[in-house]
Amino acid sequence: MQAAANKFQENLGPEPSDVQADYKHLPGGTMQALAWFGTNDVRMVAAPIPDITEPDDVILQVTGTTICGSDLHLYHGEILALQKGDILGHEFMGKVFKVGPNVKNLIKPGQRVVSSFQISCGKCEYCQENLSSFCDRTNASSLQDYMYGQRDAGFFGYSHFTGGFPGGQAEYVRVPIGEINLLPIPDNVPDEKALYLSDVLPTSYHTVGDTGVKSGDVVGIWGLGPIGQCAARWALLKGASRVIGIDRIHSRLQFAESKTGIETIDFSQYPDVTKRIYELCPRGLDVALDCGTFHEPKTLMHKIQKTFMLETDVPETINEMIVSVRKMGRCGLISAYAGFANAVNVGALMEKGVRLIGNGQAPVRKYWEEILNDYIIPGKFDPTFMITHRVPIEDLAKLYPAFDNRIDGVEKVFIETQFSSAPSSGCPHTTRVDDWNSI
Repeated sequence: MQAAANKFQENLGPEPSDVQADYKHLPGGTMQALAWFGTNDVRMVAAPIPDITEPDDVILQVTGTTICGSDLHLYHGEILALQKGDILGHEFMGKVFKVGPNVKNLIKPGQRVVSSFQISCGKCEYCQENLSSFCDRTNASSLQDYMYGQRDAGFFGYSHFTGGFPGGQAEYVRVPIGEINLLPIPDNVPDEKALYLSDVLPTSYHTVGDTGVKSGDVVGIWGLGPIGQCAARWALLKGASRVIGIDRIHSRLQFAESKTGIETIDFSQYPDVTKRIYELCPRGLDVALDCGTFHEPKTLMHKIQKTFMLETDVPETINEMIVSVRKMGRCGLISAYAGFANAVNVGALMEKGVRLIGNGQAPVRKYWEEILNDYIIPGKFDPTFMITHRVPIEDLAKLYPAFDNRIDGVEKVFIETQFSSAPSSGCPHTTRVDDWNSI
């Protein structure tokens, strides 16, 4: 699949882009980085340290990075146009190491900054509206243009389908158009609270806001990984009267009940999720949010179709949401779907007047200052609640299968480098993956 996708994209030729993924290297220097080499095959490599390529570039020394549930789609080879040696990672922060000659604002060497997971040009129609994830000018993927009709922005560390930009699961990163795509972090906000402004916090905030959660709503959340856990908290902060989380991982269900206080459904015990929802909420949900990674088919029909690549994504969660919401209910998709799903219940969608909303990739720049200033600094939202582990970057290749199999209750991990500060008060201390339970 990857070879065919890359060949097809090569034949289509690149689309116009303001920024290219290729970069110069500092002479003689190497760094530790996590690279993809095939399905379920990621490795730590000695990669060249990036240098300034364009005058708007900023080079970061990474002080914190992480692994995201959507990275598992790369790990399993489910995202198109991966190439061997691609450096992964789209959620990271660091200290400014070097700046290009056009960088004139607060982005100075030594400044602590967090990076948006998407790369925004700052000039196109979408960027002017702060919809940075929809930037017209930073993704050269002709394949995405062909499949979707238009392209998203370029993303760090997420295949050549999103521009082929080397990611942040590394000790150094080149950030194009740094004045636009980096947010300075004040000294009183530790890295553990700032790192997740790069993705998980804006993404979870976006699905709640974009799907229109309002005071009094009953909200169902499919998937209780970090995005779902944060979305539950945002929904409650927006005034939701009830939040019901759906998952099958015992540790996640327990985590959500104990740390957020929501109701839960274990779909390994209640396979008919919609029936269980109507038992709990006879009127139906007002809002359903797909925050899951349930790309593993539940039924034999979809297992066969996915095995033979007759579909790239499965519709089972979408169908459960459409049926579970009330008439005129709202369903938001923030989970990372990539291609085609068969047998979507379009009849229920139409007859019930359901609003099925593709939230899109979250426009980080629209939200990150609001989340930092209105929620994190005043203490209304403390993202450290979801951090279960802290590991050194040397363990990243081992972390992927541990994260994939939920070893030792792993949820969100803070990955440190040689440039990281010591753990903040109340946050996990460094452990090695080999020391975790059940390894």
